[in-house]
Amino acid sequence: MSESPDNAGVRIFPPALFIGGLVIGYVLDLIRHVPIAPPEWSLAVRILGGVAALAGIALGIAALGLFRRAGTPPEPWETTTRLVFDGPYRFTRNPMYLGMAALLVGLGLVGNSLWPVIAVVPAILLLRTQVIAREEAYLQRKFGAEYLAYKSRVRRWL
Repeated sequence: MSESPDNAGVRIFPPALFIGGLVIGYVLDLIRHVPIAPPEWSLAVRILGGVAALAGIALGIAALGLFRRAGTPPEPWETTTRLVFDGPYRFTRNPMYLGMAALLVGLGLVGNSLWPVIAVVPAILLLRTQVIAREEAYLQRKFGAEYLAYKSRVRRWL
């Protein structure tokens, strides 16, 4: 067995961080509901949430499709075979994670509940330290200058 397997060494299923945030957010909402907006703004907030959630889903599906077309697995515990620079990857290095964050915020807005929106912060912090940091180090080791050039021209989030 090699010292350094050909993957990022991620041990967390990234969507679980956002699912966990959503569950914790709505459990806290059951304990004490904290609305984002007063009743007269509730419909607008819910519509905005629906748009954010759908945009997050679309972004994630588009990014996933690009990985599939490139023939490289999206799972961070698998071997990455190539870098993807097309589509949303021209604007963000993490469109799947950005889509998950938008979905979580959108679902919080749809429920007019502040807790799920707040829960996106610890989800992103855990994602940053436990997933993205490992992925970036792995991609830099594996693809060297090509990844560094990409990293220098495209932001991590937006």
